[in-house]
This record gives sequence, structure tokens and C-alpha cells, in this order.
Amino acid sequence: MSSEPALSPWRLSVAPMMDWTDRHCRYFHRLLTRKTLLYTEMVTTGALMHGSVQRHLRFNEEEHPVALQLGGSEPADLAAAARLGEQWGYDEINLNCGCPSDRVQRGAFGACLMAEPGLVADGVKAMVDAVTVPVTVKHRIGIDRTESYEFVRDFVGTVSEAGCSVFMVHARNAWLQGLSPKENREVPPLRYELAYQLKRDFPHLTIGVNGGITTNEQIDTHLAQVDGVMVGREAYHHPWLMTSWDERFFGASPSLITREGVEEQMVAYMERAHAEDGCPWYAIARHMLGLRHGLRGARLWRQVWSDHRLKPLPPREVWAMAQAHMEPEVSEDVDDALRAVALL
Repeated sequence: MSSEPALSPWRLSVAPMMDWTDRHCRYFHRLLTRKTLLYTEMVTTGALMHGSVQRHLRFNEEEHPVALQLGGSEPADLAAAARLGEQWGYDEINLNCGCPSDRVQRGAFGACLMAEPGLVADGVKAMVDAVTVPVTVKHRIGIDRTESYEFVRDFVGTVSEAGCSVFMVHARNAWLQGLSPKENREVPPLRYELAYQLKRDFPHLTIGVNGGITTNEQIDTHLAQVDGVMVGREAYHHPWLMTSWDERFFGASPSLITREGVEEQMVAYMERAHAEDGCPWYAIARHMLGLRHGLRGARLWRQVWSDHRLKPLPPREVWAMAQAHMEPEVSEDVDDALRAVALL
């Protein structure tokens, strides 16, 4: 009987990213990693209260473990939205306290909520009382030019008392004025040490870190200090990195999947999605354009999958056209040897 502690469900996750981490993207990511926690795009409580619940909450059974991220500030609406999320089968409900966009600010939620920890606590308590799945919070380390550690420490302390025990910390401030959402992901400096200090001050809480993480070595460094790491843009743009995660960070067997195999499964998924609800293949293909990053022929391969003129064709025909640009994958050593033989 093993005495090793179980690994945290939040040990590794892919961040919620607007316009990117929809159900098709998450299906693709799940082909690359079985263990990593996946997050939805932010779904606002207003969209669920007044829009199509199915459109916003539908997901593929294969995506588990998968968490629903909510945007909102009214406790009653958050509770109702969380209840819907649990009913639809999500494994976790996450509250967005980190998005700095103008649209989110006009709705009085996202990063600006960090200035109102009492309101966040009320929302968290309402959700905790409404569902049995974990309720978590994703937040920044500060807003605008407030750079004191005490600000984020007091925020976490107040919200944790309402029943939240998991905090995913985007280790940058959110500047609510003067920066675009894209600039807010790049300009405010990263200060991972504040997330580390939160773990030291709240050892009973699960603390994860997010922001600017691009390599497995960086993940190792963070996991020595906190409980979890959330990777965003790197996972989206260079998704093959995720194929190493199950073995390296969860102790699973080595991955035997190939890029060709993943692409073939995605084509089958495109056919399935079209049969189910008429979803066009190109709405799915856009998420896998980083699959062959760095390989010979990848640029032409991407051009085929993103060529608007090919939209009327079935995905299997487009796949064959894209494959024609790819060379068989061989190691650099083998490639060098073949070139040497050719010169003899």
C-alpha cells in the first residue's frame, strides 16, 4: 500500500482563455494529455440567465476533468449559474477575478472584484452553498499600481473564510486603465514570489501560479513552491508540450501518441461535430494549428487548414491536402546521416 500523498487535481491545468478554450479546443487538448485539468472560457452569469444555456455549457464527455469558469458579481446569480454548471456535469466552478477588459469592468466583475473582497466572499459562499463540486477563484496579485503583498494576502484571507480553498494566482497586477487585455498579459511585471508567499502564509490552502510559463523546467521550479501550475498561451500555441505532462508531472506511462494520430482523431471529431449540429470543420481546425510547430512543412500545413477557399470541402479531403506538405518525422541525427549518405 503506497504511502505517497495523492497528487493535487490542480497540479497542472490549462488556463481559461477567451475565444480559445471552447469545447473543440478542450477536446483537442484532451488528446494530448489525459490528466491535466482543463478550463472553459469565461461564461458570464448574464449569458446563462438570459441566453442559451446549452450553447454556453455543452461540452464533450471526453473533456473530464473540466472546470467551468464564471464571470459575475451578484451572489444569487453566481449561485444559480454554479448550480447549472454542476447539473451539466462540470467538475469544478471557478470565479474569474482576474480579467481586466473594459467589457468585464462595465459588468463590475473580473479583476475589479479584487477591490471588493467582501463581495467576492459573498459570491463564493453562495456558490459553495449551492453546489457540491469545488468552488475556486482565479485572481491577480493586485490591481493598477497597488503592489503591496498585503493587498493580495488580505483578499485571499477574506475569500478563503467564505469556503474557497483553491486559488489560482496570475502573478501580475491587472491595470484597469491604460492597457489592453493583451498588454495586461505582458506589461505588468511577473512577481511569482507573491504566490509563493501566499502558500507559506496559507499552507492549508491550494495555491497555483499562472502567467508567463513556457517550459517544463519552469513548471518544475514552481511546483517546488506551490501546489499547482496553470499554463495559458504556451499550451495553445505549442500544444505538443502537453504530451510530456502526464508522464513527467503525474507519473503516468509514457505517451505513445503521434501528431498524425492526433490529427486523424481531430478529423474524425470534425465529422462527428458536423453530424451532430452542423459545426463547420474550420471552427475546430483553428485550435490545432500549433500541432506541428517547428516541423518541416508546418507553415504550408497550417496554410491548408486555414485556407478559406477550402471551407466547402469535407475535412478528410483538407486533411489529405495538408498531409501532402509534411515530411516524415525523423530525428536530426538521422536526418544528418541521410544527407551525408546523399553526398557520397
